[in-house]
Amino acid sequence: MTELLDNREYKKEQLKRLLLRIHEGEDVNELKEEFRVVLSGISPLEIPIIEQELVREGISAKDIAKMCDLHVELFREAVKGTDELEERELPDGHPLKTLYLENKEIMKDAEMLNLYARTLATTRDERMREEILGVLEEIVGNLRKVGFTHYTREEMLTFPYIERRGLTAIATVLWTKHDEIRFMVKHLAELLRKRDGMPWEEFVERFKEKAGEASFALSDMVFRENNIYYPTLKVLLSNGEWKAIRMQEDEFGYYKVNPPAWDPGEDVEPLHPWEIDPELSAEELLNLPREIQQTLKGQPLEFDRSELEREGDIDLGTGYVSIEELKAIFEALPVDVTFIDRDDRVRFFSPGERIFARTPSVLGRPVQLCHPPKSVHIVNKILKAFKEGRKKEAAFWLRLGPKYVYIRYVPLFGRDGEYLGTLEMTMDIEPYKKIEGEKRLLDWKD
Repeated sequence: MTELLDNREYKKEQLKRLLLRIHEGEDVNELKEEFRVVLSGISPLEIPIIEQELVREGISAKDIAKMCDLHVELFREAVKGTDELEERELPDGHPLKTLYLENKEIMKDAEMLNLYARTLATTRDERMREEILGVLEEIVGNLRKVGFTHYTREEMLTFPYIERRGLTAIATVLWTKHDEIRFMVKHLAELLRKRDGMPWEEFVERFKEKAGEASFALSDMVFRENNIYYPTLKVLLSNGEWKAIRMQEDEFGYYKVNPPAWDPGEDVEPLHPWEIDPELSAEELLNLPREIQQTLKGQPLEFDRSELEREGDIDLGTGYVSIEELKAIFEALPVDVTFIDRDDRVRFFSPGERIFARTPSVLGRPVQLCHPPKSVHIVNKILKAFKEGRKKEAAFWLRLGPKYVYIRYVPLFGRDGEYLGTLEMTMDIEPYKKIEGEKRLLDWKD
C-alpha cells in the first residue's frame, strides 16, 4: 500500500474516487482522514485537471463546487501557500500580480466580516451596535464589488484562454463558486436592509451564520485561486496573452487596488483567445510543472481550434460577421436606424423595425429634402453643431397614436476625428415604460 501511495497517478485516482463517493452520498466527515492521506502528496496544480475529468465522467459543475469545500479545507493543512513568492516574482501592473494583490484585500475583508458579525452578536450597547452595523454595511458593500471586478475579470478575460485549451471544466467550476459567493454577499446586504422587520435576536443569529458562511467561501476562493488557478495561468499564458488582458482590465475595474501601466514590450503583440494556438507543443509540455505533465498523460485535451474570422467576413473592430449576418442583425434590432453621410445624403436605413416609412427611393437623397420645409432649418442647425463638434447628440420624443417615439441623432467620427456622418435612431419606447421589477435569464421557460 505504501508503494502505491507513493505513486502520484494512484493518489490522483484515489482522490477522484473519494470525490465520487461524496457525490454518491457518503458522509464527508467519515472520508476526511482518507482525503488527508491521499492529499499529502498531490500538488494543487493537479486539482483543475481532476475536476475536468470529473465533469467528463458526468458529475455536474454544481456538485463539484459543493464537494470542493472539503478538499480546499484539507489543502489548507497539506499545502503551503505560494502566493507571496509568486507575487514577488511578477512586475507591478502585471494582471496576475494584480489578482494576487486583490486577493489579499478580499481575505482581509472576509476576515473582518466574520469578526464584526460575531462581535455584533455579543454586543448589548445600542450605540455600539449601530456603529458595528455601519461598519458591516461598508464591508458588505465592498465585498459585493468583488463579484463585479475581481471575479468578472477572471471570467471574461482569463477563462477564454483556458477554455480555448480545452480546460472548460476549470472555468465552469470556478464560475459556479463565484456565483455562489455573489449570492451569499447579496443575501447579507438584503439582511442588513431588512433588519428592522425582524426581532433583533433573530437578525443577529441569521446574520452571524450567513456572514460566517460567506467569509469561509471568500477565503476558500482566495486559497483556490492562489494555489490552484493562478499557478495554472502562469504556466499556460504568454506575455502576449497577458498584454491583451492588461489592455482590457480597466473596463471591469479592480478591487481596492490601482495597478500601474504594464507592457512586456513593444515587440510583444497582444494575443486574444481566438488568435492563439490552443494545442500544447512538446516544448510547452516540457515546461509545465511535473505534476501537470503526469496528470496530462493519457488524458488528451479537447482543444478549441475554431477560427473567428471566416472568408468574406467584415471586420467591425469588435468582431467579424458576414453580410448576411449583418443584415439579419439589423432586422432583429428593436430600433429604426438611418445613416446620413458627411455630405448629408442618406446612405443606409435598417430593415426590420419601422417607425417612419422608409423605401429605397430615399437612398442618396439629401436629408434636408426628407423633412418638411418648416423644419429644415432645425435639421441644418443640428448637422452644423455636429460637424463643428459643439454637440454630441440631439434627442426628441413624441406621441404617435399608441406609440411613444424616441428619436436620437448622434454624430459619427473616424479614428482621426474626421466627421463621417450622422446616425438617426428611432424606437417605440412605450412597451419598455411598462416594465417593472426583474425578469432574469433563469426565469425563462420554453
